[in-house]
Amino acid sequence: MSIPDMKKQLEAKLVSPISALIFGVILTASVIAAIVMDISGLPDGLIAAVVIGVNLVGCYILFALRKADQWEKAVVLRNGKFRGLFGPGLFWVIPIIDQVSEWIDHRVIVTPFNAEKTLTKDTVPVDVDAVLFWMVWDAQKAALEVADYRTAIAWAAQTALREIIGKLDLATILVGRETMDADLQHIIDARTTPWGVTVQSVEIRDIIIPAGLEDAMSRQAQAERERQARVILGESEEQIAESFRRAAQSYTNSPTALHLRAMNMLFEGLKEKGALVIVPSSAVDTMNLGGIAGMTALAQNAGIGSEDTQ
Repeated sequence: MSIPDMKKQLEAKLVSPISALIFGVILTASVIAAIVMDISGLPDGLIAAVVIGVNLVGCYILFALRKADQWEKAVVLRNGKFRGLFGPGLFWVIPIIDQVSEWIDHRVIVTPFNAEKTLTKDTVPVDVDAVLFWMVWDAQKAALEVADYRTAIAWAAQTALREIIGKLDLATILVGRETMDADLQHIIDARTTPWGVTVQSVEIRDIIIPAGLEDAMSRQAQAERERQARVILGESEEQIAESFRRAAQSYTNSPTALHLRAMNMLFEGLKEKGALVIVPSSAVDTMNLGGIAGMTALAQNAGIGSEDTQ
């Protein structure tokens, strides 16, 4: 909240609604009393004295009775010296002698702040946006120790953020937001505690890096993913080759299993009509696939002939 806004708030609370209502009732009662006394034939001087006295009481109540909300504390000075904290609820002050210098809000307050074009440890300019959650725990210190505690907190947060960014490199900033939040909270809280303010949390909202560097990092990440994909593909090929090696050893020690596997592969290939199966000549000779293939072909032709006959 800026200083003009604070002045407007003080002016708005100069007269409370309750005191204004009481003043209105007293003013109305004084007018009615003046009319009644005039009808009764009382002296004009007495009537004027009564009306003036009643109105003075009403004016005193108008400016002396104040009201603070549940979350507020009123800082009252008497002749420039600290008198005390009042509220929440109704309280009395002495007009002219007492002054309500400030209304302190004890609720959690959110303050956004940023650090623009701040160099990291590896000389990369970044823009960082953050949010500060804080509250006043000692209204007396907040009113007496610092002129404008809201502005002071905002500047303290911004300088702390620039300090943290300058100590870290870009990679650490991008992946270590939680650590940055904790460090910022510790630094800002240490600076604002003497002002009666405590920092509850700090959250980094956004980190903006130069567009050229962002494109370079994107290409680097893409190249790294492609490298990992090639590594995974190579490992898969090694596993497949190892499986084939173990299978070859098994078939070497058992020719019958190899023949059965060959027959199964040939059967699977010939199940579909019009399928073309290419078998190496060495396999035909060693595993007697020629006879098997011929028998299979005859069986298929016989099947096709019978279908045509039907």
